[in-house]
Amino acid sequence: MDYASSERAGAPPSEIISAKIVIAGGFGVGKTTMVGAVSEIEPLTTEAVMTSAGAGIDDASKVPEKGTTTVAMDFGRITMAEDLILYLFGTPGQTRFWFMWDELIRGAVGAAVLVDTRRLTDAFAPLDYFENRHLPYLVAVNCFDEAPRYEPEEVREALAIPARVPLIMCDARHRESVKAVLIGVVEHAMATLVAEHEQGVGVG
Repeated sequence: MDYASSERAGAPPSEIISAKIVIAGGFGVGKTTMVGAVSEIEPLTTEAVMTSAGAGIDDASKVPEKGTTTVAMDFGRITMAEDLILYLFGTPGQTRFWFMWDELIRGAVGAAVLVDTRRLTDAFAPLDYFENRHLPYLVAVNCFDEAPRYEPEEVREALAIPARVPLIMCDARHRESVKAVLIGVVEHAMATLVAEHEQGVGVG
């Protein structure tokens, strides 16, 4: 479903802009928490209790407090301004559910890829995914309690993140921090669109 041009009841379509944002990342990085922290509606979640069926597949050793896992998606909504509504779609983190990602990103203007410094290697696959889909994205380093602290440029170098991709530090539990991430996604998506348009004009 494409949310790039929906409207709010009772308002002229031209006055309201809505956009779909994808919250992605590996297993247990805080996607469900991020959607829930800012959603102005009761978030739709598809969490299931983790069982022995995931043993050897889902590495929960670095997130021992995690007892559930998203099996389809998380959904939320936030009104950022009178004329801007964002629809948030959180992806499942386990690789065996990644076949859903192609559908979840359909119609999205951009994405935030959450990273956990306790498990940096888990970020490579999500980052590669968005690089190959040519969807504007930024990297949001979720600052978990007691997680190793690194400077943004250290994370960028460790994950080989291109200079054109924004990288910010955040706390997925805090509303204002999450709003800053969403604003960053929208701004980056708009800047990318403008740059592509200018390149197209130049070629023409």
